[in-house]
Amino acid sequence: MAGTTQESFTRTYNSFSGVDMLVTFGGTLVGELQGISYTVQREKAPIYTMGSADPRSFSRGKRGIAGSMIFMVFDRSALLEAFQDVPFLIGKSERHGGIVTDVSVPSIEIAGVGNASIGTTGPKSITLDKVLARPRYHDQILPFEVVITAANEYGSFATMRIHGVEILNVGSGMSIDDITTDEACTFVARAITPWSNQGSVITEVTTTAGLNSQVGSFQNPPMRFGAN
Repeated sequence: MAGTTQESFTRTYNSFSGVDMLVTFGGTLVGELQGISYTVQREKAPIYTMGSADPRSFSRGKRGIAGSMIFMVFDRSALLEAFQDVPFLIGKSERHGGIVTDVSVPSIEIAGVGNASIGTTGPKSITLDKVLARPRYHDQILPFEVVITAANEYGSFATMRIHGVEILNVGSGMSIDDITTDEACTFVARAITPWSNQGSVITEVTTTAGLNSQVGSFQNPPMRFGAN
């Protein structure tokens, strides 16, 4: 009876809190994240015609996805640290302390410019002087994917994804009254994969001497995927 009650309870709909979730950025687990939020907004305009004050229909337009993230700052910026191995191209003339290596960029052939009859021609090619560099600012981080995985104490699993994340702004602050330091970022994204059930695990265990015994060998709980 006790087993039946536990089984029926743990298999009901249940939710997840922040303590149940792990977040990866571009495949890297980031433990300093304190919170993440997002909004999805779409342009929708009413269509009116003569004879009625009410809209006849609504026209659908562009969609935008934006959000924010808050990180706890220990001894480094967590998001920048996660993408130090993902360099980007930067001009050689720009001051940057994280240069990785020079990049061989082919010249771009262009047509001559000017009046050929008087002997004035433009350049035949343009060489792009670029180098690989590690991001110094958050807006230099290349687009990445955020994956949130949740697993609660009842044995239920779920996951969601935010695709093509681009960092827009970052801010932080310190004062004599602040015990800790945090860092906030705003972002835009291309798409979102909503929360989806990833199955569950049977958490009930029994002992050789019965449920009320404190001594005995426990059985490993079997995995059960795709449970309702």
